Amino acid sequence: MSKLSNTAAPSQDAIPYKTLANGYTIPGIGMGTFGSDRFTAEQVAQGVFHAAEAGFRFFDCASVYGNESMIGDVFAKIMQSGISRSELFIDSKVWNDRHDDVIASCKQSLEDLKLDYLDLYLVHWPFSNYHAPGCTVDSRSPDATPYSHERFMNTWAQMEQLVEMGLVRSIGTSNMTIPKMELLLRDCRIRPVVNEMECHPHFQQQALYDYLLANEIQPVGFCPIGSPTRPERDRTADDTCDIEDPVMVEIARRHNVHPAIICIKWAVQRGHIPIPFSVVKEQIYGNITCITEDPLTDEEMAAIAGIDRNNRLIKGQVFLWEGAKSWEDLWDLDGTITQ
Repeated sequence: MSKLSNTAAPSQDAIPYKTLANGYTIPGIGMGTFGSDRFTAEQVAQGVFHAAEAGFRFFDCASVYGNESMIGDVFAKIMQSGISRSELFIDSKVWNDRHDDVIASCKQSLEDLKLDYLDLYLVHWPFSNYHAPGCTVDSRSPDATPYSHERFMNTWAQMEQLVEMGLVRSIGTSNMTIPKMELLLRDCRIRPVVNEMECHPHFQQQALYDYLLANEIQPVGFCPIGSPTRPERDRTADDTCDIEDPVMVEIARRHNVHPAIICIKWAVQRGHIPIPFSVVKEQIYGNITCITEDPLTDEEMAAIAGIDRNNRLIKGQVFLWEGAKSWEDLWDLDGTITQ
């Protein structure tokens, strides 16, 4: 990797920031680091380097992605280039098989990422159900169980300890539902300030989005363009493709950009924080530059709001337990937690 180049990148003053409920700030766009089983750790790390070069300062990591050590080497190079640690917002997540060992998991991520603290640490899934990396959609763990609030709160207590130990500044959740979040907010000592969730034009999760804002929890949206490179285990015949939607294609034509750019613009203007992923330098630059120029009109935003198809792509089938009827049991669709 060479030094950060002088390739044109937007001014940091042009990047929107959000203030979290605990007073910390977070960039209004981030760089995802999940290689979707299609890219090597080396490729993802190179993408992180290009993203910093392009102006990204928020990097969304996770232990289960299997690339934190290589990304840590890149963070070291980034900070050697003159970008200070305080300018970066870095998160990671505890994986399902470490719910009973959160502090050790966080310390391992810190060691791998070569950091003294994380800006944000998330519980990756509310289930402790585990699946092996690269498994098929039909894979099931014999030890999988339904959601247990008691167990989740034991995990959350360790998350709170991380804040008190100074290892993380903020804590949050991922892949949560309103019923599960209501229980967490009722019982926690330190509230989550972020919930990471699937969010794209064909899956807008408006009810959850509104609930989070009402409770001062910042939504961060993964799969912002519909995740065309997601693993095969997360593909089903009924899935739709956001970037092929006629409304998105037409808006992209008017702006003379790819429909993926319209997805990212929409996310930022709507108010949730998208975390697009790419290993292609030109795409990485485009992903951040696009939010600083040529905004969508109110009419275009309204048109995109009208194409929500409730099309969840990351269904979580591999976390199902014996007796579960379908992946829908994971998501509390009737407003109650499925047991």
